[in-house]
Formats: sequence, structure tokens, C-alpha cells
Amino acid sequence: MQMQPAIWFPTVRTNTGTDIFTQRLVKGLKDRGIRAEVTWLPLRAEYAPWTVRAPKPPEWATVVHVNTWLHPRFIPKTLPAIATIHHAVHHPDALGYKGWLRAAYHKHWIAPMERRVMRRARKVIAVSQFVADTAKKTLVDVPMQLIYNGIDTDIFTPGTRVRLPEEPFRLLYVGSWKALKGVDLLAPIMSELGDTYELHYTGGPTSKKDKATMPPNMRDIGRLNGDAEVAKAMQNADALLFPSRSEGFGLVAAEAMACGLPVFASAGSSVIEVIDHKKNGYLCKRDSIADFTRAIRHLASNDSLRRKMSSSARLSAKNRFSENIMLSAYTLQCYTQV
Repeated sequence: MQMQPAIWFPTVRTNTGTDIFTQRLVKGLKDRGIRAEVTWLPLRAEYAPWTVRAPKPPEWATVVHVNTWLHPRFIPKTLPAIATIHHAVHHPDALGYKGWLRAAYHKHWIAPMERRVMRRARKVIAVSQFVADTAKKTLVDVPMQLIYNGIDTDIFTPGTRVRLPEEPFRLLYVGSWKALKGVDLLAPIMSELGDTYELHYTGGPTSKKDKATMPPNMRDIGRLNGDAEVAKAMQNADALLFPSRSEGFGLVAAEAMACGLPVFASAGSSVIEVIDHKKNGYLCKRDSIADFTRAIRHLASNDSLRRKMSSSARLSAKNRFSENIMLSAYTLQCYTQV
């Protein structure tokens, strides 16, 4: 009789989407009666691992599950390892948005570390085909299994918002304020759209000077804490504006789709695996203000099309990106096979 797996997650706390991934996966495994536990490591464990004591694996653990950015000194040799690669930071498209210091850090510290982890792991999981292809070309060509990140489609669910005829068409941006995310496109897009459209955004610039240059139809809604707040913001919007230039998966897009939001996104990277053009969103030419505004105006002027795309977005998210699908894949195809 095969023993039920028990999974240990030694994880650097980075306050990014990888933390959310780990928390969701552990919770989902526990809900299925599988023992799972996170040991959080301080952020310096990533860039100065020798300053952090390596924790001992729990006696009950049968598998260790790590992020490919975890230094090998924290991965016990006594347990079979599964490694998930979340990012495509080594892709050429990302290079121009890093700055020399971050580029050097990724090339000379992170990349060699990832290669060691991926060679050592019994199984390597990629969160998108884009991530897998990028890793094979820029890191190491090892077998990889594709498992998309999962979202809770009971939390991320359509709301009851009905836009009145006199109300602006409301777009939402959720994400960090970085050039790689395309935030420099938001103000030009909203200026071009005019006052019959509005954008609610998170993570905006801290500089008052930068905010002063934004058009009046952009509104900072502050930091959103937790899935419930993110879902509520999505339920109060008509569509997601997602001009990111490169994504490892595009979790925000999948969450918005689960809430019934059509997504306006930049074509390319992993986003093309999430969005079906003109079915549940629009894949716009990267960096094209005209392409984004044209697509937004087209959808905003056609209520029946928006409702149809909203239903398609919700169905797509449930059928392809639900947590249950992710959990089943990890449980049946990974933990029990190492």
C-alpha cells in the first residue's frame, strides 16, 4: 500500500505572488487531508544564504517542494525534491526593464542557483509553457511538467455590478508599479479614452509629481490586502487593463476572468496561454496605445458582447485555472510519483 505523501515547503518570504502560490497550495493540500507545512525563511536567505541557518526537515515529511530560487543549502538531500519555476526573468524581453544591477544579480546569482536546483529536483514544474520554454533556452534543458497556477473560483466570482448608462466604463489595474508591467502605458491610454472611462489602480507611484501628471480619470484605490479585497475590486469593475510586457503566468488576469472580467492585455509571454483573443479578452499589440484604446472602446460600446465575453471569461477560469485542477495535478502527478 502506497504511503500518502507529506510535503514540506522551506520558502523565502518575498511578499510577492510566489508567497501566495505557496500559501494557497498548502491550504488546499490540508483541505484534502494531506499533511503540508511551510517553514518561512527571511528574505536575506535569497541573497545571503550563509547568514541563515538551514532548518531541519520535519520527521514526517516525505517530499520537499521548493521554488527554483531557493538556495540548494536549504534543500535536504534526504528527501526527494520537487521544484516549481515561476518566472521568466531571463527572457530577453525582460532585460531592458531591469537596470544593470538587477540584470547582473539575475545572471550571476539567480541563474546558476536555479540550474543547480533544477538538476537536483526529481520533478520540475513550470507554471506556463512560456516559463518552460524560456528556462530550457536560458537555464537548463531538463524535463518539465506544466501545471498552471490555481485560483479559488469561490472567492474570485462575478459580482452584481450593473453599470448605469451615465456611468463611465470602469477599468481596473492590479499589480506592482513597474515598467515591465506596462504602467507607463496607463496614463496615455486613459488620456486618449477621455472622461467616459475611468481606471481604478493599485500600487501607484509614490511621487506626487508623477501623480500630478496623471489624467483625472485615474483613481488610486490603495493597497489591496488579501484575496477578498482583490476580488471585491474586480467585482466593482467592467474590465481589467493588463498591459504587462512579460508574465510568468498572469495570475491577475486569471483572477479577473474568474470574476467575469474581460481582460485587455499585451500579446506575448504567458498571457497568450490565459486569454483567448476576442473570446474572453483582447490581446493588444504591445506598447500600442491605439490598439488598447480601440479594443476598449469597441467592448464598452457593445453591452451584449461584454456580457458574452464576461461569461466566457468565467467559464475559462473555472475550466482551466481552478485550484482544484492545480491541486489534483500536484497530488496525483507529482507528490505520489517521486
